[in-house]
Amino acid sequence: MGENELHRVIKKIHTFFLIGLIFISYSVSQIQTRKIADGFDKPIYAVSHPTDHKMIFVVEQKGVIKIVNYKTVLKLPFLDIQDRVHYPLFPGDEMGLLGFAFHPEFSINGFCFVNYVDKNDYSIISRFKADSLTINPSSEKILLKLKQPYSNHNGGSIAFGPDGYLYIGFGDGGSAGDPERNAQNLNNFFGKILRIDVNTNPEKYTIPHNNPFIGKKNVKEEIFCYGLRNPWRFSFDSLTGDLFIGDVGQNNWEEIDVILANKMGGQNFGWNIMEGFHCYPEEIECNNTNLIEPIWEYPNNANYFKTLAGIKQTKMDGCSITGGYVYRGNKIPEFYGRYIFGDYCTGKVWSFIYENGETKNIKNHTLEILNSMNKNSFYLSSFGKTNEGELFIVDYNGGIYIITSL
Repeated sequence: MGENELHRVIKKIHTFFLIGLIFISYSVSQIQTRKIADGFDKPIYAVSHPTDHKMIFVVEQKGVIKIVNYKTVLKLPFLDIQDRVHYPLFPGDEMGLLGFAFHPEFSINGFCFVNYVDKNDYSIISRFKADSLTINPSSEKILLKLKQPYSNHNGGSIAFGPDGYLYIGFGDGGSAGDPERNAQNLNNFFGKILRIDVNTNPEKYTIPHNNPFIGKKNVKEEIFCYGLRNPWRFSFDSLTGDLFIGDVGQNNWEEIDVILANKMGGQNFGWNIMEGFHCYPEEIECNNTNLIEPIWEYPNNANYFKTLAGIKQTKMDGCSITGGYVYRGNKIPEFYGRYIFGDYCTGKVWSFIYENGETKNIKNHTLEILNSMNKNSFYLSSFGKTNEGELFIVDYNGGIYIITSL
Protein backbone atom coordinates (compact mmCIF):
# COMPACT_ATOMS: atom_id res chain seq x y z
CA MET A 1 0.00 0.00 0.00
CA GLY A 2 1.45 3.36 -1.08
CA GLU A 3 1.79 6.36 1.20
CA ASN A 4 -1.06 8.23 -0.49
CA GLU A 5 -3.38 5.24 -0.26
CA LEU A 6 -2.51 4.77 3.41
CA HIS A 7 -3.27 8.43 4.02
CA ARG A 8 -6.69 8.04 2.36
CA VAL A 9 -7.53 4.95 4.45
CA ILE A 10 -6.58 6.77 7.65
CA LYS A 11 -8.79 9.68 6.62
CA LYS A 12 -11.72 7.33 6.02
CA ILE A 13 -11.30 5.71 9.43
CA HIS A 14 -11.08 9.15 11.01
CA THR A 15 -14.23 10.25 9.20
CA PHE A 16 -16.26 7.23 10.34
CA PHE A 17 -15.09 7.82 13.90
CA LEU A 18 -16.28 11.42 13.74
CA ILE A 19 -19.59 10.41 12.17
CA GLY A 20 -20.03 7.96 15.02
CA LEU A 21 -19.62 10.80 17.47
CA ILE A 22 -22.54 12.58 15.84
CA PHE A 23 -24.88 9.71 16.69
CA ILE A 24 -23.39 9.14 20.14
CA SER A 25 -24.18 12.77 20.96
CA TYR A 26 -27.57 12.68 19.27
CA SER A 27 -29.63 12.62 22.45
CA VAL A 28 -27.95 15.64 24.05
CA SER A 29 -30.58 18.37 24.33
CA GLN A 30 -29.77 22.00 24.99
CA ILE A 31 -31.75 24.19 22.61
CA GLN A 32 -35.14 24.67 21.00
CA THR A 33 -36.79 27.25 18.77
CA ARG A 34 -39.56 29.81 19.08
CA LYS A 35 -41.36 31.10 16.02
CA ILE A 36 -40.93 34.82 15.35
CA ALA A 37 -43.01 35.11 12.17
CA ASP A 38 -44.01 33.14 9.08
CA GLY A 39 -45.66 33.55 5.71
CA PHE A 40 -42.52 34.68 3.90
CA ASP A 41 -41.89 33.76 0.27
CA LYS A 42 -38.70 31.66 0.06
CA PRO A 43 -36.73 33.47 2.78
CA ILE A 44 -32.98 32.95 2.56
CA TYR A 45 -31.61 35.12 5.38
CA ALA A 46 -32.60 37.05 8.50
CA VAL A 47 -30.72 39.61 10.57
CA SER A 48 -31.68 42.10 13.24
CA HIS A 49 -31.41 45.87 12.94
CA PRO A 50 -27.90 46.95 14.02
CA THR A 51 -29.25 48.88 17.00
CA ASP A 52 -32.62 47.23 17.70
CA HIS A 53 -32.60 43.45 18.13
CA LYS A 54 -36.41 43.29 18.10
CA MET A 55 -36.55 44.57 14.53
CA ILE A 56 -35.71 41.74 12.11
CA PHE A 57 -35.00 42.04 8.40
CA VAL A 58 -36.01 39.00 6.34
CA VAL A 59 -34.55 38.54 2.85
CA GLU A 60 -36.77 36.85 0.26
CA GLN A 61 -35.13 35.28 -2.77
CA LYS A 62 -37.48 37.03 -5.20
CA GLY A 63 -35.88 40.39 -4.39
CA VAL A 64 -37.72 41.74 -1.35
CA ILE A 65 -36.52 42.51 2.18
CA LYS A 66 -39.28 42.69 4.79
CA ILE A 67 -39.23 43.98 8.35
CA VAL A 68 -40.59 42.17 11.38
CA ASN A 69 -41.18 44.60 14.23
CA TYR A 70 -42.13 42.96 17.54
CA LYS A 71 -43.46 39.87 15.67
CA THR A 72 -45.51 42.01 13.26
CA VAL A 73 -44.54 41.98 9.58
CA LEU A 74 -44.66 45.55 8.31
CA LYS A 75 -46.67 46.07 5.14
CA LEU A 76 -44.10 48.34 3.51
CA PRO A 77 -40.95 46.40 2.53
CA PHE A 78 -37.52 47.69 3.43
CA LEU A 79 -36.32 47.00 -0.12
CA ASP A 80 -38.06 45.80 -3.28
CA ILE A 81 -35.88 45.16 -6.34
CA GLN A 82 -38.00 42.50 -8.02
CA ASP A 83 -37.79 44.54 -11.22
CA ARG A 84 -34.08 43.65 -11.58
CA VAL A 85 -33.68 40.26 -9.86
CA HIS A 86 -33.59 36.93 -11.75
CA TYR A 87 -36.93 35.46 -10.69
CA PRO A 88 -39.10 33.35 -10.81
CA LEU A 89 -36.77 30.42 -10.54
CA PHE A 90 -36.70 27.38 -12.78
CA PRO A 91 -35.98 23.90 -11.36
CA GLY A 92 -32.36 23.83 -10.21
CA ASP A 93 -31.95 27.62 -10.24
CA GLU A 94 -30.03 29.10 -7.33
CA MET A 95 -30.31 32.71 -8.44
CA GLY A 96 -32.26 35.64 -7.01
CA LEU A 97 -31.47 37.91 -4.06
CA LEU A 98 -28.90 35.90 -2.11
CA GLY A 99 -27.10 38.09 0.41
CA PHE A 100 -27.55 41.23 2.52
CA ALA A 101 -25.40 43.17 4.97
CA PHE A 102 -25.69 46.38 6.96
CA HIS A 103 -22.68 48.67 6.87
CA PRO A 104 -20.93 48.70 10.28
CA GLU A 105 -21.77 52.43 10.49
CA PHE A 106 -25.32 52.04 9.21
CA SER A 107 -26.72 54.28 11.95
CA ILE A 108 -24.57 57.10 10.54
CA ASN A 109 -24.48 56.54 6.76
CA GLY A 110 -27.58 54.39 6.13
CA PHE A 111 -25.67 52.09 3.77
CA CYS A 112 -26.76 48.51 3.03
CA PHE A 113 -25.21 46.03 0.63
CA VAL A 114 -26.80 43.22 -1.36
CA ASN A 115 -25.74 40.30 -3.53
CA TYR A 116 -28.22 39.32 -6.24
CA VAL A 117 -28.32 37.80 -9.72
CA ASP A 118 -30.00 40.09 -12.22
CA LYS A 119 -32.26 39.26 -15.14
CA ASN A 120 -29.23 39.02 -17.44
CA ASP A 121 -27.61 36.46 -15.10
CA TYR A 122 -24.96 38.79 -13.69
CA SER A 123 -24.11 38.59 -10.02
CA ILE A 124 -24.41 42.13 -8.71
CA ILE A 125 -22.84 43.53 -5.56
CA SER A 126 -24.59 46.82 -4.82
CA ARG A 127 -24.85 49.48 -2.19
CA PHE A 128 -28.17 51.10 -1.29
CA LYS A 129 -28.95 53.97 1.07
CA ALA A 130 -31.78 53.59 3.56
CA ASP A 131 -34.07 56.39 4.66
CA SER A 132 -35.51 55.35 8.01
CA LEU A 133 -37.27 52.00 7.38
CA THR A 134 -37.28 52.04 3.58
CA ILE A 135 -34.78 52.08 0.74
CA ASN A 136 -35.31 53.96 -2.48
CA PRO A 137 -34.34 51.40 -5.17
CA SER A 138 -32.96 54.25 -7.29
CA SER A 139 -30.22 54.78 -4.69
CA GLU A 140 -28.45 51.68 -5.99
CA LYS A 141 -24.72 51.97 -6.62
CA ILE A 142 -23.40 48.89 -8.45
CA LEU A 143 -19.92 48.04 -7.22
CA LEU A 144 -19.16 44.73 -8.91
CA LYS A 145 -20.65 42.55 -11.67
CA LEU A 146 -19.87 38.94 -12.54
CA LYS A 147 -21.48 37.07 -15.43
CA GLN A 148 -22.75 33.69 -14.22
CA PRO A 149 -22.25 30.87 -16.75
CA TYR A 150 -24.78 28.56 -15.05
CA SER A 151 -27.83 28.97 -12.83
CA ASN A 152 -26.31 27.28 -9.78
CA HIS A 153 -23.34 27.79 -7.44
CA ASN A 154 -23.84 31.54 -7.47
CA GLY A 155 -22.61 32.03 -3.91
CA GLY A 156 -24.66 33.98 -1.42
CA SER A 157 -23.12 35.44 1.70
CA ILE A 158 -21.75 38.93 1.99
CA ALA A 159 -20.50 40.13 5.37
CA PHE A 160 -18.34 42.80 6.92
CA GLY A 161 -15.32 41.45 8.72
CA PRO A 162 -13.85 42.80 11.95
CA ASP A 163 -11.40 44.73 9.74
CA GLY A 164 -14.27 46.75 8.24
CA TYR A 165 -13.86 45.25 4.77
CA LEU A 166 -16.67 43.62 2.80
CA TYR A 167 -16.29 39.87 2.15
CA ILE A 168 -18.16 38.35 -0.82
CA GLY A 169 -18.70 34.65 -1.52
CA PHE A 170 -18.94 33.34 -5.09
CA GLY A 171 -19.46 29.74 -6.15
CA ASP A 172 -17.42 27.99 -8.83
CA GLY A 173 -19.77 29.05 -11.64
CA GLY A 174 -21.94 25.98 -11.63
CA SER A 175 -22.54 22.78 -13.55
CA ALA A 176 -21.03 19.65 -11.99
CA GLY A 177 -17.44 19.14 -10.91
CA ASP A 178 -16.27 22.64 -11.85
CA PRO A 179 -15.59 21.73 -15.51
CA GLU A 180 -13.67 24.97 -16.16
CA ARG A 181 -11.57 24.51 -13.00
CA ASN A 182 -12.62 27.99 -11.95
CA ALA A 183 -12.05 27.48 -8.25
CA GLN A 184 -8.32 26.89 -8.81
CA ASN A 185 -7.95 29.76 -11.27
CA LEU A 186 -6.73 32.91 -9.54
CA ASN A 187 -7.60 35.03 -12.56
CA ASN A 188 -11.36 34.94 -11.94
CA PHE A 189 -13.77 35.38 -9.04
CA PHE A 190 -15.44 31.95 -9.19
CA GLY A 191 -14.99 29.61 -6.23
CA LYS A 192 -13.58 32.42 -4.11
CA ILE A 193 -14.24 34.72 -1.20
CA LEU A 194 -13.31 38.27 -2.11
CA ARG A 195 -12.34 41.09 0.24
CA ILE A 196 -12.90 44.69 -0.84
CA ASP A 197 -12.80 48.15 0.73
CA VAL A 198 -16.10 50.03 0.31
CA ASN A 199 -15.16 52.90 2.62
CA THR A 200 -12.15 54.68 1.10
CA ASN A 201 -13.90 55.72 -2.13
CA PRO A 202 -17.69 56.15 -1.98
CA GLU A 203 -18.02 55.81 -5.77
CA LYS A 204 -16.29 52.46 -6.20
CA TYR A 205 -14.55 49.83 -4.19
CA THR A 206 -10.80 49.67 -3.66
CA ILE A 207 -8.60 46.70 -2.84
CA PRO A 208 -7.24 46.44 0.71
CA HIS A 209 -3.49 46.93 0.83
CA ASN A 210 -3.00 43.70 2.77
CA ASN A 211 -4.98 41.39 0.50
CA PRO A 212 -2.94 38.20 -0.03
CA PHE A 213 -2.45 38.51 -3.80
CA ILE A 214 -1.61 42.20 -4.07
CA GLY A 215 0.99 42.89 -6.77
CA LYS A 216 0.93 39.41 -8.31
CA LYS A 217 0.55 39.01 -12.06
CA ASN A 218 -2.47 37.35 -13.69
CA VAL A 219 -4.28 37.25 -10.37
CA LYS A 220 -7.42 39.04 -9.21
CA GLU A 221 -6.22 41.07 -6.25
CA GLU A 222 -9.72 41.09 -4.70
CA ILE A 223 -9.34 37.38 -3.83
CA PHE A 224 -9.01 36.57 -0.14
CA CYS A 225 -9.21 32.75 -0.36
CA TYR A 226 -10.04 30.18 -3.05
CA GLY A 227 -10.67 26.54 -3.85
CA LEU A 228 -14.34 26.69 -2.82
CA ARG A 229 -17.29 25.06 -4.55
CA ASN A 230 -20.15 27.18 -3.23
CA PRO A 231 -19.64 29.09 0.04
CA TRP A 232 -23.37 29.66 0.51
CA ARG A 233 -23.08 30.88 4.10
CA PHE A 234 -20.02 32.11 5.99
CA SER A 235 -19.64 34.19 9.15
CA PHE A 236 -17.13 35.74 11.52
CA ASP A 237 -16.84 34.83 15.18
CA SER A 238 -17.72 38.15 16.82
CA LEU A 239 -15.26 37.48 19.66
CA THR A 240 -12.19 36.06 17.90
CA GLY A 241 -12.67 37.30 14.33
CA ASP A 242 -12.19 33.77 12.93
CA LEU A 243 -13.94 33.17 9.60
CA PHE A 244 -16.09 30.01 9.33
CA ILE A 245 -17.16 28.88 5.84
CA GLY A 246 -19.84 26.32 5.00
CA ASP A 247 -18.85 25.01 1.56
CA VAL A 248 -21.45 22.97 -0.32
CA GLY A 249 -20.07 19.69 -1.67
CA GLN A 250 -20.53 17.83 -4.95
CA ASN A 251 -21.77 14.27 -4.42
CA ASN A 252 -20.20 12.92 -1.28
CA TRP A 253 -19.01 15.43 1.30
CA GLU A 254 -20.12 18.72 2.84
CA GLU A 255 -17.42 20.69 4.63
CA ILE A 256 -16.65 23.51 7.04
CA ASP A 257 -13.50 25.53 6.55
CA VAL A 258 -11.94 28.11 8.84
CA ILE A 259 -9.50 30.99 8.54
CA LEU A 260 -8.17 32.16 11.87
CA ALA A 261 -8.14 35.88 12.51
CA ASN A 262 -4.35 35.92 12.79
CA LYS A 263 -3.94 34.50 9.28
CA MET A 264 -3.52 36.77 6.27
CA GLY A 265 -5.70 34.95 3.74
CA GLY A 266 -4.59 33.24 0.54
CA GLN A 267 -5.77 29.79 1.62
CA ASN A 268 -6.61 27.18 -1.02
CA PHE A 269 -9.36 24.91 0.29
CA GLY A 270 -8.87 22.39 -2.46
CA TRP A 271 -11.92 22.24 -4.71
CA ASN A 272 -11.95 20.65 -7.31
CA ILE A 273 -8.85 18.67 -6.37
CA MET A 274 -10.41 17.64 -3.08
CA GLU A 275 -13.92 17.31 -1.69
CA GLY A 276 -13.76 17.44 2.08
CA PHE A 277 -10.77 15.37 3.22
CA HIS A 278 -10.93 13.26 0.05
CA CYS A 279 -9.54 13.36 -3.46
CA TYR A 280 -12.07 14.36 -6.10
CA PRO A 281 -13.12 12.03 -7.53
CA GLU A 282 -12.09 9.59 -4.82
CA GLU A 283 -11.13 6.90 -7.33
CA ILE A 284 -8.03 8.86 -8.36
CA GLU A 285 -4.87 9.95 -6.59
CA CYS A 286 -4.42 13.67 -6.03
CA ASN A 287 -1.72 16.03 -4.89
CA ASN A 288 -2.94 17.80 -1.77
CA THR A 289 0.24 19.77 -1.17
CA ASN A 290 -0.50 23.25 0.20
CA LEU A 291 -4.24 22.56 0.31
CA ILE A 292 -6.06 23.47 3.52
CA GLU A 293 -8.24 20.67 4.86
CA PRO A 294 -11.63 21.39 6.42
CA ILE A 295 -12.21 21.31 10.16
CA TRP A 296 -15.32 19.17 9.68
CA GLU A 297 -17.13 17.18 7.02
CA TYR A 298 -20.25 15.07 6.80
CA PRO A 299 -21.59 12.73 4.10
CA ASN A 300 -24.27 13.81 1.69
CA ASN A 301 -25.02 10.64 -0.24
CA ALA A 302 -26.34 7.42 1.32
CA ASN A 303 -25.22 5.30 -1.63
CA TYR A 304 -21.66 6.42 -1.02
CA PHE A 305 -21.50 4.47 2.22
CA LYS A 306 -22.72 1.30 0.56
CA THR A 307 -19.85 1.40 -1.91
CA LEU A 308 -17.23 2.54 0.60
CA ALA A 309 -17.86 0.40 3.64
CA GLY A 310 -20.58 -2.08 2.79
CA ILE A 311 -22.89 -0.37 5.26
CA LYS A 312 -26.50 0.03 4.21
CA GLN A 313 -27.74 3.54 4.92
CA THR A 314 -31.42 4.41 4.60
CA LYS A 315 -31.05 8.07 5.53
CA MET A 316 -28.40 10.59 4.65
CA ASP A 317 -27.10 13.42 6.81
CA GLY A 318 -27.92 15.86 4.04
CA CYS A 319 -27.02 17.21 0.64
CA SER A 320 -26.19 20.90 1.08
CA ILE A 321 -24.49 22.46 4.08
CA THR A 322 -25.83 25.68 5.58
CA GLY A 323 -23.03 27.42 7.42
CA GLY A 324 -23.91 29.12 10.68
CA TYR A 325 -22.40 31.12 13.52
CA VAL A 326 -20.37 30.83 16.68
CA TYR A 327 -22.84 31.58 19.45
CA ARG A 328 -21.83 34.62 21.51
CA GLY A 329 -25.18 35.52 23.03
CA ASN A 330 -25.97 35.49 26.74
CA LYS A 331 -29.34 33.72 26.89
CA ILE A 332 -27.94 30.18 26.50
CA PRO A 333 -24.77 30.19 28.65
CA GLU A 334 -24.02 26.49 28.13
CA PHE A 335 -24.04 27.06 24.36
CA TYR A 336 -21.52 29.91 24.44
CA GLY A 337 -18.64 29.47 21.99
CA ARG A 338 -20.25 26.65 20.00
CA TYR A 339 -20.41 26.83 16.21
CA ILE A 340 -23.88 25.87 14.99
CA PHE A 341 -24.59 24.74 11.43
CA GLY A 342 -27.01 22.52 9.54
CA ASP A 343 -28.12 21.00 6.27
CA TYR A 344 -30.56 22.60 3.85
CA CYS A 345 -32.09 19.37 2.54
CA THR A 346 -32.75 17.53 5.79
CA GLY A 347 -33.02 20.32 8.35
CA LYS A 348 -30.47 18.57 10.53
CA VAL A 349 -28.64 20.85 12.97
CA TRP A 350 -25.34 20.27 14.75
CA SER A 351 -22.89 22.25 16.84
CA PHE A 352 -19.31 21.85 17.98
CA ILE A 353 -16.49 23.67 19.73
CA TYR A 354 -13.45 24.63 17.70
CA GLU A 355 -10.39 25.65 19.67
CA ASN A 356 -6.63 25.21 19.43
CA GLY A 357 -7.02 23.76 15.94
CA GLU A 358 -9.32 20.97 17.13
CA THR A 359 -13.00 20.28 16.43
CA LYS A 360 -14.59 18.64 19.45
CA ASN A 361 -17.76 17.98 21.42
CA ILE A 362 -19.96 17.61 18.32
CA LYS A 363 -23.65 17.52 19.22
CA ASN A 364 -26.72 16.79 17.15
CA HIS A 365 -29.67 19.09 17.91
CA THR A 366 -31.98 17.89 15.16
CA LEU A 367 -34.67 16.21 17.25
CA GLU A 368 -35.03 19.06 19.73
CA ILE A 369 -35.17 21.60 16.88
CA LEU A 370 -37.76 19.62 14.90
CA ASN A 371 -39.86 18.90 17.98
CA SER A 372 -39.98 22.57 18.93
CA MET A 373 -40.98 23.44 15.36
CA ASN A 374 -43.54 20.62 15.28
CA LYS A 375 -42.02 19.40 12.02
CA ASN A 376 -40.52 16.20 10.67
CA SER A 377 -38.07 18.10 8.48
CA PHE A 378 -37.62 21.50 6.89
CA TYR A 379 -35.43 23.33 4.39
CA LEU A 380 -32.78 25.16 6.41
CA SER A 381 -31.84 28.01 4.09
CA SER A 382 -29.87 30.06 6.59
CA PHE A 383 -29.01 31.02 10.11
CA GLY A 384 -29.07 34.64 11.22
CA LYS A 385 -27.93 36.70 14.17
CA THR A 386 -29.25 39.51 16.34
CA ASN A 387 -27.04 42.39 17.38
CA GLU A 388 -26.97 40.78 20.83
CA GLY A 389 -25.58 37.51 19.50
CA GLU A 390 -28.74 35.40 19.60
CA LEU A 391 -29.36 33.19 16.56
CA PHE A 392 -32.16 32.70 14.05
CA ILE A 393 -33.11 29.70 11.94
CA VAL A 394 -34.62 30.46 8.53
CA ASP A 395 -37.01 27.90 7.03
CA TYR A 396 -37.14 28.22 3.23
CA ASN A 397 -40.84 27.32 3.43
CA GLY A 398 -41.54 30.64 5.12
CA GLY A 399 -40.79 30.67 8.85
CA ILE A 400 -38.30 32.58 10.99
CA TYR A 401 -37.38 31.09 14.38
CA ILE A 402 -35.12 32.18 17.20
CA ILE A 403 -33.01 29.62 19.06
CA THR A 404 -33.61 29.50 22.81
CA SER A 405 -32.69 27.25 25.72
CA LEU A 406 -34.91 24.39 26.82
